[in-house]
Amino acid sequence: MITKKELKKAQDRTIKYLDRAGIVLTQNEKENIEVVDFGLGDFENIGLELVVYINTDRYCGKELVLFPWQICAEHRHPPVDERNPGKEETFRCRWGEVYLYVPGDETKNAHSRIPKGKEKYLTVRREIALRPGDQYTLSPDTLHWFQAGAKGAIVSEFSSTSIDEKDVFTDPGIKRTTKIAD
Repeated sequence: MITKKELKKAQDRTIKYLDRAGIVLTQNEKENIEVVDFGLGDFENIGLELVVYINTDRYCGKELVLFPWQICAEHRHPPVDERNPGKEETFRCRWGEVYLYVPGDETKNAHSRIPKGKEKYLTVRREIALRPGDQYTLSPDTLHWFQAGAKGAIVSEFSSTSIDEKDVFTDPGIKRTTKIAD
C-alpha cells in the first residue's frame, strides 16, 4: 500500500525520467501513470511505473519506468484459453540500462542487486543486458523479471493484449493492483 503523497511523488519522478528521455506524454497520460508496489511495502526496491498507451483485445503498448535498481517482480503470462496462449512481449530499452532475467544458464557476474530475503522469488538468472536501442522478445508463459541499472531505465513494451490479473508471480505475497491509502 502507498499513500496518495507517495503516489504523486512517484508519478512526478516518472514524468521527469520520461522528459529526460524525450518521451512526450499527454496530460491525461501523466495523470494516469500507474505506480505498482506489488503489495510488498518495498516500492523503492520492488516496484514499477507504467504508462499504458493502448491495450485492446489484439495488442498493447506501454512505457515501463524503473527507478535505480528497482525490480519488476518475477512473473509469467500464462495461457488464457485455447485461443490465447498468453502475452507475447517485446521490451525495447529507450533510456538507461535494464537487466532482464529469463530461464537458462545463470549468468556469472550478473548485474542484479537482489534485496535480502527475495532470492527465492527471483529464480531465473540468465541475464540479458538491454541498453538504448536493444530489444528482446519473450514468448508467452516465459518466467522473467527485470531490474534497472544505476540510473534507472525506460523500456517500451510492445505486446499482445495485457491481462494483468492473469499474470502468475513467483512470490505468492504479490498483489498486482496497488492500494492507495489517504
